[in-house]
Amino acid sequence: MTRRRMFLRMITASLLRRRSRMLIALLSIGIGATILAGMVTIYVDVPRQMGAQFRSFGANMLLLSDEGQQMDTEQVNRALETIPADQLVGAAPYRYVRVDMTTRQQSFTAAGTDFGQITRTSPYFSVDGRYPENPREVLVGKEIAETIGVRIGSGMDLTWQPPESSVAGDPADDRKPGAVLSGSAEGWSGGMVYVTVRLDDESRIASLTIDAGTQTPEIGGLTQTDESFTKQFVGKALPLALGTDVDALSGATVSSAAVVDALNTARSAENRAVAKTVKCTVSGILTTGGEEEAYVFMRLEDMAALTGENTVDVAELSVSASAEELESYADQINRAGNGIKARLVKRVTRSETAVLGKLQSLVFLVTAVVLVLTMICVSTTMMAVVSERRREIGLRKALGASDGSIRAEFLGEGMFLGLLGGILGAVLGFVFAQVVSINVFGSSITFQPLLLPAAVIVSMAVAALSCLQPIRRAVAIDPAIVLKDE
Repeated sequence: MTRRRMFLRMITASLLRRRSRMLIALLSIGIGATILAGMVTIYVDVPRQMGAQFRSFGANMLLLSDEGQQMDTEQVNRALETIPADQLVGAAPYRYVRVDMTTRQQSFTAAGTDFGQITRTSPYFSVDGRYPENPREVLVGKEIAETIGVRIGSGMDLTWQPPESSVAGDPADDRKPGAVLSGSAEGWSGGMVYVTVRLDDESRIASLTIDAGTQTPEIGGLTQTDESFTKQFVGKALPLALGTDVDALSGATVSSAAVVDALNTARSAENRAVAKTVKCTVSGILTTGGEEEAYVFMRLEDMAALTGENTVDVAELSVSASAEELESYADQINRAGNGIKARLVKRVTRSETAVLGKLQSLVFLVTAVVLVLTMICVSTTMMAVVSERRREIGLRKALGASDGSIRAEFLGEGMFLGLLGGILGAVLGFVFAQVVSINVFGSSITFQPLLLPAAVIVSMAVAALSCLQPIRRAVAIDPAIVLKDE
């Protein structure tokens, strides 16, 4: 029989003779290894899990035009190539314009977007009905739906008035004797104010018609009915200055300023920007608890048909990456010189980083505490074993056994327990991590191939450290004293 086989036989025989105590030590190491393996698995996988959870809070990166203008889809697609496809959860483009619903004398913001992407970047959107799927279907915010009284299936006539700045030439060129000019400007709460003015033979205002139906009836709406306000424009030449040439209506300064701005930008029929009206059907009512409830959402293709421009104002990106990776991607996009700048949504990225840091610190602390408790339990058990085997150790030393052989035997027993406990704990640890992941994050966890050897090595190291004090006590036994029964 070789020395190695003899050594293993001594260890196994010693363990079997004291099954109850060794079972306690084995369970202690197994539980410690289970917690260790489970926590390490969670620690490694938690960034992915938490990242998926944080994506439900919305986008964490924005793409904007570097020149403050609209972006085309090619620019956006080139910027998206910087981000790995497996990390890009979604990229929702948006184009915002003001539209009027003249039948209800309302004006509000319309947003063109890609609904296939918006479900990924804004999963918190709650829709009663469904997202638009067909041409000229719209998703109406709850606030607008309650204001104008529309429901799922209702029709809406939306009118888009091109900005006067989009018309070539100077408005002063249209102020000819006898000309009829029309203009519009944004008034209170984004509502449009429309004016029609006829000039006399000296190019001065002969008559004026104001449509302020989108303004508050008892305040801004008076600009179209109060004769003292409208009469002060007659006989004056354009352009006008509010407070100098004409006075604002009391309590309606914003609406009064809109009337003056509309007059100063008014154009003749041949030069005036042509408004477009589309008939839409409400496919769903949107509830978010935020500002989105004051918007009307339509397909990006419908927005392009309405405005004649296939551009976007901003793209919201949801990227499953760490804060450092997000900053790296943003820097790459900004340095590319593509006319696009990337900005991080700090409130999302900072919150994600802070939560991940605290959660990982908690996992580390719990793991360290469990390992310390495991060491104490194993060390206590081995100390009891040394006390039981005191006479045996004394007799062996009296017969010539060296301190090294005593150390090797006890260390071998501890390492063997660590090996068994590590294997058992690695398997149970993955099960533990899986249960935690499913109950906390709602998804299964990814198996880590290095989990088994890591758990075994750590368990054996913990068992070895736990045996140091019992070994020191066993080596210190004096055979003469033990054999005298003292």
